[in-house]
Amino acid sequence: MLIVAGLGVLGTTCLLGYYATNTEYQPPQPLEVTKTQEDDEQVAQPTEEEVSQPPEEDIAQPTEEELSQPPDEEIVQPLQEEVAQPPQEVVQQVEEEAPITDIPTKTEESEQPVTSIVPVTDESSTKTRKYPEEATYVIIGAGTAAHAACRAIRKNDQNAKILVIGEEKALPYMRPPLSKELWFSEDENVGETLVFKSWNGKERSVFFEKEEYYTKTEDFSGSDKGIAVITGEKVSSVNAEGHEVTLASGESIKYGKLLIATGGKPKEHAAFTDDEVKSHTTLFRNIADFQSLNDAVRNAQHVAVIGGGFLGSELACALAVQGKKRGMKVTQIYPEEGNMAKVLPKYLSDWTTKKVTKEGVEIVSKGAVENATFENNQVKLKLDNGEETLADHVVVCVGLQPNIELAQSAGLEIDTQEGGFRVNSELEARSDIWVAGDAACFYDINLGRRRVEHHDHAVVSGRLAGENMTGAKKSYKHQSMFWSDLGPDVGYEAIGICDSSLPTVGIWAKATESDTPKAAEEASGESIRSDSESENVADESTEKAVEQEAAEKTTTKVESDEESFGKGVVFYMREKKVVGILLWNIFSQMPVARKIVTEGKDHEDLNALAKLFKIH
Repeated sequence: MLIVAGLGVLGTTCLLGYYATNTEYQPPQPLEVTKTQEDDEQVAQPTEEEVSQPPEEDIAQPTEEELSQPPDEEIVQPLQEEVAQPPQEVVQQVEEEAPITDIPTKTEESEQPVTSIVPVTDESSTKTRKYPEEATYVIIGAGTAAHAACRAIRKNDQNAKILVIGEEKALPYMRPPLSKELWFSEDENVGETLVFKSWNGKERSVFFEKEEYYTKTEDFSGSDKGIAVITGEKVSSVNAEGHEVTLASGESIKYGKLLIATGGKPKEHAAFTDDEVKSHTTLFRNIADFQSLNDAVRNAQHVAVIGGGFLGSELACALAVQGKKRGMKVTQIYPEEGNMAKVLPKYLSDWTTKKVTKEGVEIVSKGAVENATFENNQVKLKLDNGEETLADHVVVCVGLQPNIELAQSAGLEIDTQEGGFRVNSELEARSDIWVAGDAACFYDINLGRRRVEHHDHAVVSGRLAGENMTGAKKSYKHQSMFWSDLGPDVGYEAIGICDSSLPTVGIWAKATESDTPKAAEEASGESIRSDSESENVADESTEKAVEQEAAEKTTTKVESDEESFGKGVVFYMREKKVVGILLWNIFSQMPVARKIVTEGKDHEDLNALAKLFKIH
């Protein structure tokens, strides 16, 4: 069957040529035509020799077998309606351009070879690819969880080819210094260098590895192994059945195993809708946010921080240090009664609020921003308690929402209560797809289904996912910890469910000079405390002490004066079980806390349990 695309001159010639080769040949019959002078000028009458013998180069004489049965795969039978009645304009065009015979003569158009449909080349298939076509391991996201997964994969598969795809224009880096140590740097170019001094005085970059550590994307396909990072690219969809991811730029990449470590993005505040207001507002999360905020505060007279949680309180204290140098006012606004009121028991939240105030932060509690406008080159904030304030720049820290945009295309389940991708105990969301970090909603055998947004969880879940991508089949049983520092002198580490709505018991003691984040880093040599804590486990002496704590009765009581909150331990309770532990200015004791929470035993005497942390 012949398919002709278009019924122009060439298409019509092809169609008539087809009729000639697929119908029984009839000798030409003389036509009685009354010729006029005008006819002679328009159409040249073919000679008898030309009509009786068509050129062999144009029309090959069909054999008797070909005429009786043309092969299906070579000749496509035309539709009946196309044979029976060609379009009127085509007939008219043929009458004007060709002699009236049963066999077409050699014309200018018929000199072109008659062929079937010519395939159209897709321009996109001929473009030079920018990125590799495939990788054994593909990781979406280039944060802490991704870096931990890369290290685990390389450890178990030394010839692994790993392709990391990050939406930010930066290599994998750690986030905690963005709201902590970087703000205490004396270097005016810290926004460019991103090098900070930890509390123990050691210099360190926020980046996990130097650029030379990674394989260049253009060399990745030809390499036997290596880790390549695609920066500034977003994955728009995942084809789980086809084991393929598609970038927003259009290229697709095949994978063998896939890890989704997309993290989260800051929640937007409903009151911040005006474009001018947004241009003077930072939703703090990444390197670009740190750099823009660092530039903004250089000329600001007043900065307002919205939010009283971990991030908001850390940034308020850090900006207050900058404020003392630059004469800048810092105001922290939140609807709760005190700083970190959702985590800390009230008495400790009150103490923390006083501490933040001493650092130079003006606190506006019990007030939620209900309207933000731009007036006289400043952001005007109107609170629901009637108060108003003007600020040159605003930092919004009201929570994080997991990046789950790939759920629909990948066919992944989302947890409606906790958010994030629901995964099994091995952090697998479906065949050959794992999730780690902030975006993973996992089941904790002791504490139920959870989603954790802290650095330590990103490290451990990323490592476990990487191991399972190489066939380890390990369950996620780790109790991740989190920590926060209000400068170099006050910090805490916590594990489990630390919710101020739960009953708590606190055991306190006076602090010494060694009971500070700065002293802890000097002793351990680690600026990111979970880097070392994540690998630790409680030793046998700790296990025996936990088992014998009931026999070691003490009469330590919870004190409430300000001086007593130098260091201590807070137990978060569900009946007699400890479900969360907060260590205030107590460091290097997280393995003990992890064991207590993981075991889930009933405890009668919390005073004895507190002795395990060596607070006295």
